[in-house]
Amino acid sequence: MMATAAIIGGGVIGGGWAARFLLMGWDVRVFDPDPEAERKIAEVLAGARASLPGLADVAMPQEGRLTFHPTIPEAVAGAEWIQESVPERLELKRKVYQTVQEHCAPDAVIGSSTSGFKPSELQGDAVRPGQIVVTHPFNPVYLLPLIELVTTEANPVELVDRAKAVLEGIGCYPLHLKKEIDAHIADRFLEAVWREALWLIKDGIATTEEIDNAIRYGFGLRWAQMGLFETYRIAGGEAGMRHFIEQFGPCLSWPWTKLMDVPDLDDALIDAVAGQSDAQSGAYSIRELERMRDTNLVSILRGLKAQNWGAGALLKAQDVRMSTLPERLEDVADLSQPILTVSQAVPLDWTDYNGHMNEARYLTAFGDATDRMMRLVGCDADYVASGVSFFTVETHIRHLDEAKAGARIRVESQCLEGQGKRMHLFHRMYGGERLLATGEHMLIHVSLETRSSAMPDDRVAVPMARLAETHAGLPRPEGAGKAVGVR
Repeated sequence: MMATAAIIGGGVIGGGWAARFLLMGWDVRVFDPDPEAERKIAEVLAGARASLPGLADVAMPQEGRLTFHPTIPEAVAGAEWIQESVPERLELKRKVYQTVQEHCAPDAVIGSSTSGFKPSELQGDAVRPGQIVVTHPFNPVYLLPLIELVTTEANPVELVDRAKAVLEGIGCYPLHLKKEIDAHIADRFLEAVWREALWLIKDGIATTEEIDNAIRYGFGLRWAQMGLFETYRIAGGEAGMRHFIEQFGPCLSWPWTKLMDVPDLDDALIDAVAGQSDAQSGAYSIRELERMRDTNLVSILRGLKAQNWGAGALLKAQDVRMSTLPERLEDVADLSQPILTVSQAVPLDWTDYNGHMNEARYLTAFGDATDRMMRLVGCDADYVASGVSFFTVETHIRHLDEAKAGARIRVESQCLEGQGKRMHLFHRMYGGERLLATGEHMLIHVSLETRSSAMPDDRVAVPMARLAETHAGLPRPEGAGKAVGVR
């Protein structure tokens, strides 16, 4: 039975929460008095469906059920997690909590998306203050993993641990702040950068576009994978952070810093910021900018994932938690049938100018399938480290149908030959019941020292022969052995 989350407030942030919970397998109930709420959330969800599944290289959970409810009591009934994302007015939030707590389960987690209020302020006047925590996300909620989880002594340890487990389970990183402060951590840091940016514009030093370029072409890329202090530690060279502080610390008292002073947001400054931003980005609609943002974030995050670094390491760990694919022959439920070797969605960065998966990515998917088949017959990291492996010497791919971003694909693999130095594999890629492509790979076992063919030892020879013998009873696949141009 699926878990249930209630979303109170379906704006940009609430809609993002709904999308993340829904795509991670939760049933989601939404309350929002806005008559346009269903349309707005549907648009957010469309973006999430195209982008979030592409962060995973394993099958996503079955999508949950989304429902809209006219009252808060109906939305929260039976919910294990309740996410409040109403406007930033303390009295409004407290009023919402009163209604929520009258009708929700006493052990449900009530998380607030507030970017500024402390949890102790939110807990004031509450019947069960220990239920309420701050779970402050970052937009888009369905892609960015950071959640600032801020608690007080009123929150039971069991509830805090459960909140962490739920957030991790939906692919987030709960940064637990045990000491509360206005605006938490991230927004205080961003506010300092924002203040300085406003001064640079007010003083006529830089435009909004120049400031954004300084971030996105420079330190923003470093921050994406190392943050602030680790970046500065490297800047200190071999002497590390101490040298960096000794060299650059004094600049904090230089007269050019204005970080502790805030310019007046008068009409002139507001007009300058708004006008420059229009000139910078006005040619694009908000939806176009969102799609570009999501595509870029997927590419950055998947790049980090390939290196198992920063936020990418979180994605890799999430794949391990979600994967149901076999790692050994013993894990295969029915060895007499083709083996499921790939199950995932098509990432945004796998698509081309035609809007569908490009040729190179078919090879990527089939290569992943071949890698899994190698591991299944014992050619794993330890085996390769011993100085032997398989090299692919011939590949034939037939492109039969198209797959678009977000589409679920799976690859089923069959061993046509597995004796001596040769392993002959045939892969079928499906989208639902549609056959999208086939990939045929011939592999030769080699010595990594001589780079020449070599007989495998029993660690691989025995399980490979077992697999080949079992699959010998399967019909020969249509298309196997055909030349280019022969369908």
